[in-house]
Amino acid sequence: MNNSIQWRFSTIAFSFTLVGVVVFLQLVRIQFSPQVEDFREQGNSYSGFWRTVYPARGQVYDRWGHLLAGNRTVYQLGVDLNHVDDPAGIAFALNLVLNEDYARVYQIVSQEPTDTAVYAVITDFVTPEQVNQIKQLGDTIGVYTSEAASIKSLDGLVFTPHLMRAYPEETLAANILGFVSRNGEGYFGVEEKYHDLLAGEPRTIWFSTDPNKVEQLPDIPPGANIVLTIDREIQNMLEQVLDDAVRGHGAEAGTIVVMDPNNGEVLGIAVTPRINLNDYWLYPELISGLIPFNRGISKAYEPGSVFKVLTIAAALDNGNIEPGTLFQDTGAIEIGGATIKNWNQGAWGEQDMVGCLQHSLNVCLAWVASQMGPSDFYSYMSAFGFGHTTSVDLAGEVSGRLKTPGDSDWYVADLGTNSFGQGISATPLQMVSAVSALANEGKMYAPHLLRSLINNGRQYNPQPQLIGTPISPETARTITLMLASSLENEASISLVPGYRLAGKTGTAEIPTPYGYTSNVTHTSFVGWGPVDDPAFVVYIWLEKPSSSIWGSEVAAPVFRQVVEQLVVLMDIPPDDVREALGY
Repeated sequence: MNNSIQWRFSTIAFSFTLVGVVVFLQLVRIQFSPQVEDFREQGNSYSGFWRTVYPARGQVYDRWGHLLAGNRTVYQLGVDLNHVDDPAGIAFALNLVLNEDYARVYQIVSQEPTDTAVYAVITDFVTPEQVNQIKQLGDTIGVYTSEAASIKSLDGLVFTPHLMRAYPEETLAANILGFVSRNGEGYFGVEEKYHDLLAGEPRTIWFSTDPNKVEQLPDIPPGANIVLTIDREIQNMLEQVLDDAVRGHGAEAGTIVVMDPNNGEVLGIAVTPRINLNDYWLYPELISGLIPFNRGISKAYEPGSVFKVLTIAAALDNGNIEPGTLFQDTGAIEIGGATIKNWNQGAWGEQDMVGCLQHSLNVCLAWVASQMGPSDFYSYMSAFGFGHTTSVDLAGEVSGRLKTPGDSDWYVADLGTNSFGQGISATPLQMVSAVSALANEGKMYAPHLLRSLINNGRQYNPQPQLIGTPISPETARTITLMLASSLENEASISLVPGYRLAGKTGTAEIPTPYGYTSNVTHTSFVGWGPVDDPAFVVYIWLEKPSSSIWGSEVAAPVFRQVVEQLVVLMDIPPDDVREALGY
């Protein structure tokens, strides 16, 4: 190699080495310089703290865009320990405005900062109005004093805004929505079922106490927004009708469910009791013990005579009976060693199947089930969805119970009692789901409340899920016309002028450890319409009414009240108008 070139490389290498040594020596000098403590103190004066930041929780709307669950701004109130000048003044101000314990606050704000602890939380969920009151006290420094204390400085207080769940409609659809606790966890209903989507992805962030950097927060995508199938106006109407019915009939509680049988969309679920979701912490006081949050999906009971429509539908579809099949009712029938009698202990003589439904004859229905036999009967009941959940998108659904041959506690006598809804348990939503097959040409769609999901700027519209066809279209039309005739023949108080409807009352005795009650009942009604083109299925359940034990006197008029308003809210013209318009 040329000597001049080698000399140049050696010179450059020596220069770099010398610079490195100088830099190293300078770092050592600074580290042990008397001014280093000044640098550290300056750095500590603008320290900060780690905090997990949760994105804005997704909002929940009804099908028409009415806000059912949203967010509002509140504040976490903390203190920067490096900048506290007047601990007593801060403690006095927070006691005055927030009713915080003076001694506790004073202890927090008086502690000495450390390298790892310069920020302390005093309280959270302070409203904007309360924040303004505290700041106004700060504006009166030097003027505001009392005999007990004075405020010299509120320096060091840190107001950190964040969002908390808010429910503008308060109690409306409370048992559908559920609630979000202050730790951000969803409980019950939609809030629990879709918690992960609504909550989004939280991030842990370093918050600087440097006032020039405090606003420099990263953009965190909000949680998904959800649009429900619920119609706010229908839901509000159902709750008002239900509250009046429970009060008017002296019932222990009540439930009303409305669903579109054509796609499984739940239009409303009204239950009692309900809570103001903005005061969710009062829930244990208002809904205590074993009372479920949402009776519509979480309380299974023996439905009684409304169940008869499914037994007749199954037997029609199976070819065991026809509408004109005659039965000689002697007032009693023996099945599996058990004697079954009618609700009035009487004999009704010769009846066709329409008469059996119209007069709600237990003896006739037990005979119908015996004609089917256990294998076919329970096969149909399972196909209708009994014995397992509907998988509705609400937290807390229970399955009820369908005993079948082979179970240790099933007996042949159960075939007879199950035929009229005794010895089998189901939720109101299970009943609505099963009956929807009768209203929709034999097809059952999965009950659901999610209409749309909006996430990251994209909208997802789930398609209705067909979950079964337990009966044929011909059977569905036949049983619908039979039930319409049954209501008309008895001039039922469930009828709505201008609309032909199908339906059935239910009066269910309540099982106890000592047998069934006779003077306290569950009353119910299930119906759908208009008969020529069903757009809704309605289920009414009033628990233990004191005004009467009969579903025909208690639940039937409630059904009429619901349908009278439902056809208006759903914009369904009377039958003759629709026929004239070619609907």
